[in-house]
Amino acid sequence: MMHGSINAADIENGPLYKRVKSLLTQSLAAGQWKPNEAIPSESRLAEQFHVSIGTVRKAIDELTAERILVRQQGRGTFVAAHTQNRFLYHFYHVVDEFGAKHFPVPELLQFHRTRADARVASRLGLERGARVIHVRNRLRMQGEPVEVNDIYLNADVFEALDRNGFENRSGTIYQLYQERFGINVIRTSEQLRAVAVGASDAKLLGMQANQPVLQVDRIAYTYHSEPIEYRCSLVNTEHHVYQSDQEARG
Repeated sequence: MMHGSINAADIENGPLYKRVKSLLTQSLAAGQWKPNEAIPSESRLAEQFHVSIGTVRKAIDELTAERILVRQQGRGTFVAAHTQNRFLYHFYHVVDEFGAKHFPVPELLQFHRTRADARVASRLGLERGARVIHVRNRLRMQGEPVEVNDIYLNADVFEALDRNGFENRSGTIYQLYQERFGINVIRTSEQLRAVAVGASDAKLLGMQANQPVLQVDRIAYTYHSEPIEYRCSLVNTEHHVYQSDQEARG
């Protein structure tokens, strides 16, 4: 249940709207409001927190800028839901050489449970040897193999996930996390480098071994900066590029 009014100690800890934002985030993380569900009105939240509407609005403005909430004119403010369009335009940055976006078509190559090595453990904030799920996909765009990725998940968090549930999901992977497990990916952090592709990955990408590919290491985070997925992707950039567009804020 969402917390009530904010006391003087909370105010001393920083801007009041930041505390309101923190309380709203706690409620979102606890699943108080579901994807596509409206949160209470600004006036109702202001009354509950014993703060001004302007303070609530500023907190909601930040959550909206972070794409955690979505304002709909005349209807209210809603919890953002993961859709194909949201994935394509906010989380997936590989486009063709002309800058056009195409939704990647995945092919599941592997799905199994294993133990985290040092690299995977550090990315997911786990102990080395912790149980993880390893998923390997090949992605095609317009029929052309473009990407091979390896996804790692904490097996304790996704205990109920099996190959059939993953492969036959109705939407994106992030949509699966949100709808089935109540886990909302709200941001990602990526590191990019050029590497020489190995023989087995080259075959999957229709390339020659040792040709350069783009390696993208991505950590997906849910609320409170908790890592929820580690993904390492190899991208064939012969006819595709990595493009990230950022909106100016502030």
